[in-house]
Amino acid sequence: MIRVYMIEDQELVRTGFRMILAGAVDMDCVGEAGTGEEGLADCRKLRPDVVLCDLHLPGISGLEVTKRLTRLIDGPRVVVLSVQEDGPLPRRVLDAGASGYLSKACAADELLRAIREAARGRRYLGADIAQRLAFDALDPNLRSPFDELSPRELEVAHMLCQGMRMTDIAARLHLSPKTVSTHKYRLFDKLAISDTVTLSRMAVQYGVRSS
Repeated sequence: MIRVYMIEDQELVRTGFRMILAGAVDMDCVGEAGTGEEGLADCRKLRPDVVLCDLHLPGISGLEVTKRLTRLIDGPRVVVLSVQEDGPLPRRVLDAGASGYLSKACAADELLRAIREAARGRRYLGADIAQRLAFDALDPNLRSPFDELSPRELEVAHMLCQGMRMTDIAARLHLSPKTVSTHKYRLFDKLAISDTVTLSRMAVQYGVRSS
């Protein structure tokens, strides 16, 4: 039996995953959390085989959660789920030790397949994500200015491109508006830009968001 743990801040999404897992005879959902901090503490006690982890979490990001879990002795395999299918984040997540990366729009059978592959010690990527990574690998010298951003700065950049207000971003990430503002101006400085319109154009150009 594959013991699965979920880290996802949206209750509706967790409910959907729970229903999918309940239909698999070889899986058991042993717990869930809405934040990375809570999930890390639970996983150290429950020792699941596979952790399903959202990339954009309040507090500790999904990327940081992945790093910490995969560094544990006999730690769980991590399958990351995100709305972000392109840009530098999928590669960073895999470099951090994740066993899988899927779009949240994936089919139920693909989610179960990724969990089974991870439990066997293999890696699984969604087809579109694997294709994008393969194309990126064709030109390893092609660098994106977004590669210079920290994981949190990338998250803030992505939300700014979605048109989210600073207060909404702060609430989503459980950060103070001042901290979000600091991330915003640091990423603007690293990208040598001064407004969100230019950020959105660059994000489309470098595959951080679709047009």
